[in-house]
Amino acid sequence: MKTPNTLLANTGTTIFTVMSALAVQHSAINLGQGFPDTEGPADVVQAAADALLDHRNQYPPLTGVPELRQAVAHANQRFYGLDMDPATEVVVTSGATEAITACLMALLNPGDEVVLIEPLYDTYLPVVKLLGAIPRLVRLQPPNWEIPRAELAAAFGPKTKAILLNTPMNPTGKVFTTAELAFIADLITRNDCYAICDEVYEHLTFDGWKHIPLMTLPGMRERCLRVGSAGKTFSLTGWKIGYVTAPAALAGLVAKAHQNLTFTTPPNLQRAVAQGLAKGDDYFASLGAELATRRDRLSEGLASIGFKVLPAHGSYFVTVDFTPLGFNGDDVAFCQHITKAAKVTAIPLSAFYDGDAPRQYARFAFCKRFEVLDEAVARLSAHFSRKPALTQTARTA
Repeated sequence: MKTPNTLLANTGTTIFTVMSALAVQHSAINLGQGFPDTEGPADVVQAAADALLDHRNQYPPLTGVPELRQAVAHANQRFYGLDMDPATEVVVTSGATEAITACLMALLNPGDEVVLIEPLYDTYLPVVKLLGAIPRLVRLQPPNWEIPRAELAAAFGPKTKAILLNTPMNPTGKVFTTAELAFIADLITRNDCYAICDEVYEHLTFDGWKHIPLMTLPGMRERCLRVGSAGKTFSLTGWKIGYVTAPAALAGLVAKAHQNLTFTTPPNLQRAVAQGLAKGDDYFASLGAELATRRDRLSEGLASIGFKVLPAHGSYFVTVDFTPLGFNGDDVAFCQHITKAAKVTAIPLSAFYDGDAPRQYARFAFCKRFEVLDEAVARLSAHFSRKPALTQTARTA
Protein backbone atom coordinates (compact mmCIF):
# COMPACT_ATOMS: atom_id res chain seq x y z
CA MET A 1 0.00 0.00 0.00
CA LYS A 2 1.11 3.58 -0.62
CA THR A 3 2.56 5.46 2.31
CA PRO A 4 0.16 7.90 4.04
CA ASN A 5 1.26 11.32 5.29
CA THR A 6 4.84 10.85 6.46
CA LEU A 7 4.93 13.77 8.88
CA LEU A 8 1.82 12.64 10.74
CA ALA A 9 2.89 9.01 10.66
CA ASN A 10 6.20 9.98 12.28
CA THR A 11 4.59 12.28 14.86
CA GLY A 12 4.14 10.61 18.22
CA THR A 13 1.19 11.00 20.53
CA THR A 14 1.32 14.37 22.26
CA ILE A 15 3.28 14.36 25.52
CA PHE A 16 0.24 15.76 27.34
CA THR A 17 -1.84 12.72 26.38
CA VAL A 18 0.99 10.35 27.28
CA MET A 19 1.66 11.88 30.69
CA SER A 20 -2.02 12.32 31.53
CA ALA A 21 -2.63 8.64 30.77
CA LEU A 22 0.32 7.72 32.96
CA ALA A 23 -1.10 9.89 35.73
CA VAL A 24 -4.42 8.05 35.55
CA GLN A 25 -2.66 4.68 35.53
CA HIS A 26 -0.74 5.51 38.72
CA SER A 27 -3.42 7.60 40.46
CA ALA A 28 -1.10 10.61 40.35
CA ILE A 29 -1.94 14.26 40.84
CA ASN A 30 -1.77 15.67 37.33
CA LEU A 31 0.17 18.95 37.31
CA GLY A 32 1.21 18.28 33.73
CA GLN A 33 -1.66 19.33 31.48
CA GLY A 34 -2.66 22.98 31.79
CA PHE A 35 -6.32 23.03 32.73
CA PRO A 36 -7.96 24.34 35.91
CA ASP A 37 -9.70 21.92 38.24
CA THR A 38 -12.53 24.32 39.08
CA GLU A 39 -15.46 25.54 36.99
CA GLY A 40 -15.46 28.91 35.31
CA PRO A 41 -17.76 31.80 36.29
CA ALA A 42 -21.22 30.51 37.18
CA ASP A 43 -23.03 33.23 35.24
CA VAL A 44 -21.12 32.40 32.05
CA VAL A 45 -21.85 28.68 32.43
CA GLN A 46 -25.53 29.49 33.09
CA ALA A 47 -25.63 31.69 29.99
CA ALA A 48 -24.41 28.75 27.90
CA ALA A 49 -27.04 26.47 29.41
CA ASP A 50 -29.80 29.02 28.81
CA ALA A 51 -28.66 29.58 25.24
CA LEU A 52 -29.21 25.91 24.45
CA LEU A 53 -32.93 26.48 25.00
CA ASP A 54 -33.38 29.65 22.96
CA HIS A 55 -34.03 27.86 19.65
CA ARG A 56 -30.83 29.10 17.96
CA ASN A 57 -28.93 25.83 17.70
CA GLN A 58 -28.42 25.60 13.93
CA TYR A 59 -25.29 26.70 12.09
CA PRO A 60 -24.14 30.10 13.32
CA PRO A 61 -22.38 32.51 10.93
CA LEU A 62 -19.03 31.25 9.68
CA THR A 63 -17.06 34.04 11.37
CA GLY A 64 -18.98 33.83 14.65
CA VAL A 65 -22.24 35.10 16.13
CA PRO A 66 -22.54 38.90 16.00
CA GLU A 67 -22.69 39.16 19.79
CA LEU A 68 -19.29 37.54 20.27
CA ARG A 69 -17.59 39.35 17.40
CA GLN A 70 -18.82 42.62 18.88
CA ALA A 71 -17.64 41.59 22.35
CA VAL A 72 -14.16 40.68 21.06
CA ALA A 73 -13.86 43.98 19.22
CA HIS A 74 -14.98 45.85 22.34
CA ALA A 75 -12.46 43.97 24.49
CA ASN A 76 -9.66 44.98 22.12
CA GLN A 77 -10.63 48.62 22.58
CA ARG A 78 -11.25 48.32 26.31
CA PHE A 79 -7.99 46.65 27.25
CA TYR A 80 -5.57 47.79 24.53
CA GLY A 81 -7.05 50.77 22.68
CA LEU A 82 -7.33 48.79 19.44
CA ASP A 83 -10.20 49.78 17.16
CA MET A 84 -11.36 46.67 15.31
CA ASP A 85 -14.37 46.21 13.06
CA PRO A 86 -16.41 43.28 14.44
CA ALA A 87 -17.92 42.61 11.03
CA THR A 88 -14.67 42.27 9.08
CA GLU A 89 -11.77 41.97 11.55
CA VAL A 90 -12.86 39.28 14.03
CA VAL A 91 -13.14 35.53 13.37
CA VAL A 92 -14.37 33.07 16.00
CA THR A 93 -12.76 29.62 15.93
CA SER A 94 -13.09 26.28 17.69
CA GLY A 95 -10.31 26.96 20.14
CA ALA A 96 -7.06 28.89 19.96
CA THR A 97 -5.17 25.92 18.52
CA GLU A 98 -7.47 26.00 15.51
CA ALA A 99 -7.09 29.78 15.39
CA ILE A 100 -3.31 29.47 15.18
CA THR A 101 -3.60 26.81 12.47
CA ALA A 102 -6.03 28.97 10.50
CA CYS A 103 -3.68 31.97 10.77
CA LEU A 104 -0.76 29.92 9.49
CA MET A 105 -2.91 28.62 6.63
CA ALA A 106 -3.96 32.18 5.80
CA LEU A 107 -0.37 33.35 5.41
CA LEU A 108 1.87 30.53 4.28
CA ASN A 109 2.72 29.14 0.90
CA PRO A 110 5.02 26.13 0.47
CA GLY A 111 8.62 27.26 0.80
CA ASP A 112 7.86 30.29 2.96
CA GLU A 113 9.91 30.62 6.14
CA VAL A 114 8.46 31.08 9.63
CA VAL A 115 10.42 32.22 12.67
CA LEU A 116 9.58 30.16 15.77
CA ILE A 117 10.85 30.73 19.28
CA GLU A 118 11.84 27.77 21.46
CA PRO A 119 10.66 26.39 23.79
CA LEU A 120 7.39 26.40 21.92
CA TYR A 121 3.84 25.05 22.10
CA ASP A 122 3.92 21.62 20.54
CA THR A 123 1.48 22.20 17.64
CA TYR A 124 3.37 25.09 16.04
CA LEU A 125 6.09 23.10 14.33
CA PRO A 126 3.96 20.25 12.88
CA VAL A 127 1.45 22.69 11.35
CA VAL A 128 4.19 24.80 9.77
CA LYS A 129 5.70 21.66 8.24
CA LEU A 130 2.33 20.28 7.10
CA LEU A 131 1.80 23.50 5.15
CA GLY A 132 5.11 23.00 3.39
CA ALA A 133 6.74 25.99 5.07
CA ILE A 134 10.22 26.07 6.57
CA PRO A 135 10.70 26.73 10.31
CA ARG A 136 13.56 28.94 11.49
CA LEU A 137 14.05 28.21 15.17
CA VAL A 138 15.50 30.64 17.69
CA ARG A 139 16.13 29.39 21.22
CA LEU A 140 15.66 31.29 24.48
CA GLN A 141 17.90 30.28 27.36
CA PRO A 142 16.88 29.74 30.99
CA PRO A 143 16.53 31.04 33.59
CA ASN A 144 15.41 34.47 32.28
CA TRP A 145 14.50 33.49 28.72
CA GLU A 146 15.77 36.72 27.20
CA ILE A 147 15.69 37.16 23.42
CA PRO A 148 19.07 36.50 21.77
CA ARG A 149 18.81 39.51 19.49
CA ALA A 150 21.57 38.62 17.05
CA GLU A 151 20.23 35.10 16.56
CA LEU A 152 16.66 36.34 16.14
CA ALA A 153 17.68 38.91 13.55
CA ALA A 154 19.67 36.26 11.67
CA ALA A 155 16.58 34.03 11.47
CA PHE A 156 14.79 36.60 9.31
CA GLY A 157 15.50 36.78 5.59
CA PRO A 158 14.02 37.32 2.12
CA LYS A 159 11.78 34.24 2.42
CA THR A 160 10.42 35.06 5.89
CA LYS A 161 6.64 35.27 5.78
CA ALA A 162 5.89 35.45 9.51
CA ILE A 163 7.01 35.09 13.09
CA LEU A 164 4.85 33.15 15.54
CA LEU A 165 5.06 34.96 18.87
CA ASN A 166 3.67 33.58 22.13
CA THR A 167 3.38 36.04 25.02
CA PRO A 168 2.70 35.38 27.86
CA MET A 169 4.67 32.30 26.93
CA ASN A 170 3.97 28.61 27.40
CA PRO A 171 5.91 26.83 28.86
CA THR A 172 8.32 29.44 30.29
CA GLY A 173 5.92 31.92 31.88
CA LYS A 174 7.82 34.72 30.14
CA VAL A 175 6.08 38.01 29.39
CA PHE A 176 7.83 39.85 26.56
CA THR A 177 8.99 43.35 27.45
CA THR A 178 8.23 46.54 25.53
CA ALA A 179 11.85 46.67 24.37
CA GLU A 180 11.74 43.07 23.10
CA LEU A 181 8.47 43.71 21.28
CA ALA A 182 9.90 46.87 19.70
CA PHE A 183 12.90 44.88 18.48
CA ILE A 184 10.60 42.23 16.96
CA ALA A 185 8.41 44.91 15.38
CA ASP A 186 11.44 46.45 13.73
CA LEU A 187 12.47 43.07 12.30
CA ILE A 188 8.95 42.54 10.95
CA THR A 189 8.91 45.94 9.28
CA ARG A 190 12.40 45.63 7.79
CA ASN A 191 11.64 42.15 6.44
CA ASP A 192 8.12 43.01 5.25
CA CYS A 193 6.41 40.09 6.99
CA TYR A 194 3.67 39.31 9.50
CA ALA A 195 3.24 38.20 13.09
CA ILE A 196 0.87 35.55 14.40
CA CYS A 197 0.46 36.47 18.06
CA ASP A 198 -0.59 33.67 20.41
CA GLU A 199 -1.90 35.71 23.35
CA VAL A 200 -4.16 33.18 25.06
CA TYR A 201 -2.75 34.02 28.51
CA GLU A 202 -3.21 37.77 27.99
CA HIS A 203 -5.05 38.31 31.30
CA LEU A 204 -2.92 35.88 33.32
CA THR A 205 0.12 37.96 34.32
CA PHE A 206 1.72 38.53 37.71
CA ASP A 207 4.10 40.73 39.74
CA GLY A 208 3.07 43.95 38.04
CA TRP A 209 3.83 42.60 34.55
CA LYS A 210 1.28 43.58 31.93
CA HIS A 211 0.63 41.98 28.59
CA ILE A 212 1.31 44.27 25.62
CA PRO A 213 -0.06 43.07 22.28
CA LEU A 214 2.45 43.44 19.47
CA MET A 215 -0.44 44.81 17.42
CA THR A 216 -0.45 47.99 19.53
CA LEU A 217 3.07 48.98 18.46
CA PRO A 218 3.58 51.50 15.62
CA GLY A 219 3.22 49.93 12.19
CA MET A 220 1.96 46.60 13.53
CA ARG A 221 -1.81 47.09 13.17
CA GLU A 222 -1.81 45.79 9.57
CA ARG A 223 0.78 43.05 10.11
CA CYS A 224 -0.54 41.18 13.16
CA LEU A 225 -3.07 38.41 13.65
CA ARG A 226 -3.94 38.30 17.35
CA VAL A 227 -5.25 35.06 18.91
CA GLY A 228 -7.27 34.95 22.13
CA SER A 229 -8.86 32.15 24.14
CA ALA A 230 -12.05 32.07 26.16
CA GLY A 231 -10.88 28.78 27.65
CA LYS A 232 -7.94 30.47 29.38
CA THR A 233 -9.75 33.70 30.29
CA PHE A 234 -12.76 31.98 31.84
CA SER A 235 -11.25 28.65 33.00
CA LEU A 236 -13.45 26.79 30.52
CA THR A 237 -10.83 25.01 28.45
CA GLY A 238 -13.22 22.30 27.27
CA TRP A 239 -15.41 24.82 25.47
CA LYS A 240 -12.73 25.41 22.82
CA ILE A 241 -13.69 28.97 21.90
CA GLY A 242 -10.93 31.03 20.32
CA TYR A 243 -10.92 34.25 18.35
CA VAL A 244 -8.66 35.98 15.86
CA THR A 245 -8.38 39.74 15.53
CA ALA A 246 -6.72 40.83 12.31
CA PRO A 247 -6.91 43.45 9.54
CA ALA A 248 -9.82 42.75 7.22
CA ALA A 249 -7.78 41.39 4.31
CA LEU A 250 -6.08 38.83 6.55
CA ALA A 251 -9.18 38.06 8.64
CA GLY A 252 -10.98 37.11 5.42
CA LEU A 253 -8.28 34.53 4.68
CA VAL A 254 -8.44 33.22 8.26
CA ALA A 255 -12.19 32.79 7.79
CA LYS A 256 -11.60 30.74 4.63
CA ALA A 257 -9.16 28.52 6.50
CA HIS A 258 -11.65 28.18 9.37
CA GLN A 259 -14.31 27.21 6.83
CA ASN A 260 -12.16 24.27 5.75
CA LEU A 261 -11.21 23.19 9.28
CA THR A 262 -14.36 23.30 11.41
CA PHE A 263 -16.65 25.75 9.54
CA THR A 264 -18.44 26.98 12.68
CA THR A 265 -18.32 26.87 16.48
CA PRO A 266 -21.17 26.02 18.93
CA PRO A 267 -23.48 29.05 19.06
CA ASN A 268 -24.59 28.74 22.68
CA LEU A 269 -20.98 28.76 23.89
CA GLN A 270 -20.24 31.78 21.72
CA ARG A 271 -23.11 33.77 23.21
CA ALA A 272 -22.01 32.84 26.73
CA VAL A 273 -18.44 33.96 26.05
CA ALA A 274 -19.79 37.27 24.74
CA GLN A 275 -21.43 37.76 28.12
CA GLY A 276 -18.19 36.84 29.87
CA LEU A 277 -16.14 39.39 27.94
CA ALA A 278 -18.51 42.07 29.23
CA LYS A 279 -17.61 41.31 32.84
CA GLY A 280 -16.37 44.15 35.02
CA ASP A 281 -12.76 45.19 35.45
CA ASP A 282 -12.66 43.52 38.86
CA TYR A 283 -13.07 40.10 37.27
CA PHE A 284 -10.19 40.53 34.84
CA ALA A 285 -7.98 42.12 37.50
CA SER A 286 -8.61 39.18 39.80
CA LEU A 287 -7.43 36.56 37.32
CA GLY A 288 -3.71 37.27 37.60
CA ALA A 289 -3.81 38.05 41.32
CA GLU A 290 -5.58 34.80 42.16
CA LEU A 291 -3.29 32.70 39.98
CA ALA A 292 -0.21 34.39 41.44
CA THR A 293 -1.10 33.04 44.87
CA ARG A 294 -1.26 29.53 43.44
CA ARG A 295 2.03 30.00 41.61
CA ASP A 296 3.64 31.16 44.86
CA ARG A 297 2.15 28.28 46.84
CA LEU A 298 3.52 25.67 44.45
CA SER A 299 6.83 27.44 43.81
CA GLU A 300 7.60 27.81 47.50
CA GLY A 301 6.74 24.18 48.12
CA LEU A 302 8.93 22.96 45.27
CA ALA A 303 11.81 25.19 46.38
CA SER A 304 11.57 23.78 49.91
CA ILE A 305 12.12 20.30 48.48
CA GLY A 306 15.25 21.40 46.62
CA PHE A 307 14.03 22.23 43.13
CA LYS A 308 15.47 25.34 41.51
CA VAL A 309 12.33 27.27 40.54
CA LEU A 310 12.60 29.58 37.53
CA PRO A 311 10.71 32.89 37.43
CA ALA A 312 7.25 32.87 35.84
CA HIS A 313 5.44 36.14 35.19
CA GLY A 314 2.45 34.78 33.28
CA SER A 315 0.48 31.71 32.11
CA TYR A 316 -0.45 28.58 34.09
CA PHE A 317 3.05 27.16 34.44
CA VAL A 318 6.26 27.19 36.42
CA THR A 319 9.49 25.55 35.24
CA VAL A 320 11.91 23.86 37.63
CA ASP A 321 15.45 22.56 37.38
CA PHE A 322 15.60 19.19 39.16
CA THR A 323 19.42 18.92 39.03
CA PRO A 324 19.85 19.79 42.76
CA LEU A 325 17.88 16.66 43.67
CA GLY A 326 20.57 14.40 42.23
CA PHE A 327 18.28 12.49 39.89
CA ASN A 328 20.20 10.15 37.59
CA GLY A 329 18.28 10.59 34.34
CA ASP A 330 16.84 13.04 31.84
CA ASP A 331 13.61 15.04 32.04
CA VAL A 332 11.44 12.35 30.47
CA ALA A 333 12.72 9.76 32.93
CA PHE A 334 12.27 12.24 35.77
CA CYS A 335 8.63 12.97 34.93
CA GLN A 336 7.89 9.28 34.52
CA HIS A 337 9.65 8.58 37.81
CA ILE A 338 7.74 11.10 39.91
CA THR A 339 4.46 10.00 38.33
CA LYS A 340 5.06 6.38 39.28
CA ALA A 341 6.94 6.78 42.56
CA ALA A 342 5.68 10.08 44.04
CA LYS A 343 2.25 10.07 42.36
CA VAL A 344 2.69 13.58 40.91
CA THR A 345 2.86 14.31 37.18
CA ALA A 346 4.78 17.05 35.35
CA ILE A 347 5.77 17.59 31.72
CA PRO A 348 9.38 17.25 30.51
CA LEU A 349 10.48 20.58 29.06
CA SER A 350 12.29 18.87 26.16
CA ALA A 351 8.83 18.22 24.68
CA PHE A 352 8.74 21.92 23.74
CA TYR A 353 11.89 21.77 21.58
CA ASP A 354 12.83 20.40 18.18
CA GLY A 355 15.84 18.09 18.32
CA ASP A 356 18.48 18.48 21.00
CA ALA A 357 17.11 20.20 24.10
CA PRO A 358 17.88 20.87 27.75
CA ARG A 359 17.24 17.73 29.76
CA GLN A 360 17.08 18.91 33.37
CA TYR A 361 13.81 20.88 33.43
CA ALA A 362 10.18 20.01 34.11
CA ARG A 363 7.01 22.08 33.80
CA PHE A 364 4.36 22.08 36.53
CA ALA A 365 0.86 23.59 36.17
CA PHE A 366 -0.33 25.61 39.16
CA CYS A 367 -3.90 26.34 37.94
CA LYS A 368 -5.26 23.92 40.54
CA ARG A 369 -6.98 24.13 43.92
CA PHE A 370 -4.77 24.91 46.90
CA GLU A 371 -5.43 21.56 48.51
CA VAL A 372 -4.32 19.79 45.32
CA LEU A 373 -1.10 21.83 45.12
CA ASP A 374 -0.40 21.19 48.81
CA GLU A 375 -0.93 17.48 48.45
CA ALA A 376 1.36 17.38 45.40
CA VAL A 377 4.11 19.14 47.36
CA ALA A 378 3.60 16.80 50.31
CA ARG A 379 3.93 13.73 48.09
CA LEU A 380 7.06 15.05 46.38
CA SER A 381 8.56 16.09 49.71
CA ALA A 382 7.96 12.67 51.23
CA HIS A 383 9.43 10.95 48.21
CA PHE A 384 12.56 13.04 47.88
CA SER A 385 13.30 12.81 51.58
CA ARG A 386 14.03 9.14 50.92
CA LYS A 387 17.42 9.64 49.19
CA PRO A 388 18.52 5.98 48.99
CA ALA A 389 15.20 4.98 47.47
CA LEU A 390 15.44 7.83 44.96
CA THR A 391 18.91 6.85 43.77
CA GLN A 392 17.95 3.22 43.28
CA THR A 393 14.68 4.03 41.53
CA ALA A 394 16.24 6.66 39.30
CA ARG A 395 18.67 4.14 37.84
CA THR A 396 15.81 1.95 36.74
CA ALA A 397 13.35 4.66 35.67
